Amino acid sequence: MSVDQITYLTFGLVLVVALLLDLGLMSKKNAVISVKKAFFQTLFWVGLSVAFAIFLWFEKTPLTATKYFTAYLMEWSLSIDNIFVFILIFSFFKVEEIDAGRALLIGILLAIVFRIIFIAIGIEIIDRFHWILYIFGVFLVYTGYTLFFKKDDAEFDPGETKIYKFINRFFRVTLIEPKGRYFVNLHGKIYFTTLAVVVMILASVDVAFALDSIPTVVSLVRQDPTIDFSADDILVIYSSNVFAVLGLRSLFFLLKGAAGKFDYLQQGIAVVLVFIGCKMLIEYFDVHIGIGVSLGVIVLCLVVSILYSQYHVRKRAKSAL
Repeated sequence: MSVDQITYLTFGLVLVVALLLDLGLMSKKNAVISVKKAFFQTLFWVGLSVAFAIFLWFEKTPLTATKYFTAYLMEWSLSIDNIFVFILIFSFFKVEEIDAGRALLIGILLAIVFRIIFIAIGIEIIDRFHWILYIFGVFLVYTGYTLFFKKDDAEFDPGETKIYKFINRFFRVTLIEPKGRYFVNLHGKIYFTTLAVVVMILASVDVAFALDSIPTVVSLVRQDPTIDFSADDILVIYSSNVFAVLGLRSLFFLLKGAAGKFDYLQQGIAVVLVFIGCKMLIEYFDVHIGIGVSLGVIVLCLVVSILYSQYHVRKRAKSAL
């Protein structure tokens, strides 16, 4: 077997085993996920992702491993910010703790399928039309700018989303208590429960987030826009996305009680998006920023934004005394 075949086989096996563990051992039906359990699940997914980076370091090259870890860290940080939107969705639909874990899992699995499709389409488009990366660059700069000055995610109203309006218009939805059910039979007709609606909204919202994250990861992984994607680049893009998305559920339960402790995280992410957008644009002038610099900028922005958020939390606590 070739090195590429071994790498893809390893990634596939790790993914299958991890999902079986998550579905069988860590996600029992009707089980409430505590903060302690969520913490260990988060360690599991992060540890698995780091282990895959180490595997790439020795099986492929240090550059491939660095690209993967940078892309994964970027996706993971975007996921943290997105989780606060997920919290709003669950609060809006009053999802019970006992149903939340399975609903998140199904929504995330659907999101992975959609992301795989979007990544495949994106790679094909970029390979055919290199200049589209510059459009993505402008888009990321604009997104970062608007995110930096956005007040907070509380402005997001799940009831006003297009997917929610679409579901209510074309499908039968019941407001009765789901009790773990996604469909119910009422008077001989099948109805969606609010739990099924939540799953569909979660998947659609993650797809919307992917419009930012996928161009971002592509820019980090691809150092020269005039050269087609290599097998290593495609592997890094897929694996970093999948591992980051799979860790969303445990992060949700870990962070749902800490929504007010990361007030300035979105500003840190916004700066990263602007940086990567500018990185894509200056490549037009044959100026290329190395993956090591990109990794350093991402880490610096995230650390500073988290520390600054914690500083303001402590400052508010002191002023309240």
